[in-house]
Amino acid sequence: MFGTKFPWLLWAYTCCCSTVFCGRVVVWPTDASHWINVKVLLQELVLRGHEVTVLVPSSNLLIDYQDTSSPFTFEVLQVPFSQETLDAFMDDFLNFWMNEAFNRFPWEIMWTIKEQLEVFTNMSKQTCDTLLTNTHLIAKLQQAKFDVLIADPLSIGGELVAEILEIPFVYSFRFSDGNVVERLCGGLPSPPSYVPASTTGLTHQMSFTERLQNFLFYIFTDLFFIKFWRDEVDGYYSNVLGRPTTLCETMGKAEIWLIRTYWDFEFPRPFLPNFEFVGGLHCQPAKPLPKEIEEFVQSSGEHGVIVFTLGSMVHSLSDERSNVIAKALSQLPQKVLWRYKGKKPETLGSNTRIFDWIPQNDLLGHPLTKAFITHGGTNGLYEAIYHGIPMVGIPMFADQHDNLAHMVAKGAAVQVDFNTMTSEDLADALKTVIYNSTYKENALKLSKIQHDQPVKPLDRAVFWIEFVMRHKGAKHLRPAAHHLTWYQYHSLDVLAFLFTCTATIVFILFKCCLCCCRRCGRIAKRKKD
Repeated sequence: MFGTKFPWLLWAYTCCCSTVFCGRVVVWPTDASHWINVKVLLQELVLRGHEVTVLVPSSNLLIDYQDTSSPFTFEVLQVPFSQETLDAFMDDFLNFWMNEAFNRFPWEIMWTIKEQLEVFTNMSKQTCDTLLTNTHLIAKLQQAKFDVLIADPLSIGGELVAEILEIPFVYSFRFSDGNVVERLCGGLPSPPSYVPASTTGLTHQMSFTERLQNFLFYIFTDLFFIKFWRDEVDGYYSNVLGRPTTLCETMGKAEIWLIRTYWDFEFPRPFLPNFEFVGGLHCQPAKPLPKEIEEFVQSSGEHGVIVFTLGSMVHSLSDERSNVIAKALSQLPQKVLWRYKGKKPETLGSNTRIFDWIPQNDLLGHPLTKAFITHGGTNGLYEAIYHGIPMVGIPMFADQHDNLAHMVAKGAAVQVDFNTMTSEDLADALKTVIYNSTYKENALKLSKIQHDQPVKPLDRAVFWIEFVMRHKGAKHLRPAAHHLTWYQYHSLDVLAFLFTCTATIVFILFKCCLCCCRRCGRIAKRKKD
């Protein structure tokens, strides 16, 4: 009857009996690497006795809702866009950022970002509409009496579903461009003088020119957000809820923001009590490798191995780029395990083996691993931090440049440009992080910080979700900034009042002095006469 879910159900029942608290969790997930991360959190919630229901669009990238062994219950939303349409969008997105963006003018890049954002937002709205027009499913979800919703602000709709179901919601989050969402909607203080905007590649130690660049980028991203995203979504949310509202007002109701980083990654900056760091929650000790891979690793001898992957979304490269990379790897004494599904490069060396899939975490935790070549995705980056492995970064899009800028600033990585690097550039970068001991030392320092926490990131994430479930929210942690207008938040009304008072006093004193001067003048004139 229960099939392959029985072990999960048995474990959940045991946990439920021991904790005397079983909740119901509904999830509005974001696809791709975001799903890989949150899936670990959801599995832990199931193990602790909670029921998890995932609202998943029928066309998606990585969420396998047909997996009968999954511990989750899937509610499939039959969205109007096809799998082919979604795949084509992702192919165009990756092709632009990997092969075209570096040859475009800045305004061309921004126009492309606008178009990509519009397509993505329309898909998100269509997914919302699919749920909202399914009255049977809405009634089913309302009858389920969920305790909390877990969402990701990258995909709009989660906070809207929570509003309709009248339940609290929690965000699982990494960043937004320029920190826009967390600043404008989450109320997070972000002084541009020392808090670098996401995607700029800046650090907290900025020169005057960099602070100017950062300040202008803040303004630009705010205007871009308001013009091309917020205004449209404001109208959509108002129509759905039947009352005037805004995207930021709805997002601002999030009880907890689970940020997928930690102080081993972040630069010091102010945070709010409802923002919690859970970076590395998916990391775990290395397990034994499959026999074939272990034999290949051991054959490397004293030179060790290099682990190479460009993430879950990049499956192939152009012939020119793949051959540049393969030639660089062939120059090294280390053995290389390369996760790659594209055409085999002609310059592939005998020291390099290509795999459709590799146990990345287990390889990074192997004692013979010397370096990690990464695109800079948060998941892989944190596995490298967890195991203390220095990195060579080849960022391509989204948060990858920003992530690797943090690692370079902390001395644990060297970065090369995907589009312009030569074989010598990549080989030199690898030799630097392998043979310059400071990179390994810095990576180990970050690893010690990651491990030296009073509560493990996964346990902390679960605690705050359960906290919200137990207390029906966490309103006592939300700042009063959510109830202020933008001019009140920046005390512009107070400054205007003080300026008016000061100007009035100065005006009165000036008039009094002028009057006194005139009177004194008249008196002096009378005496003279």
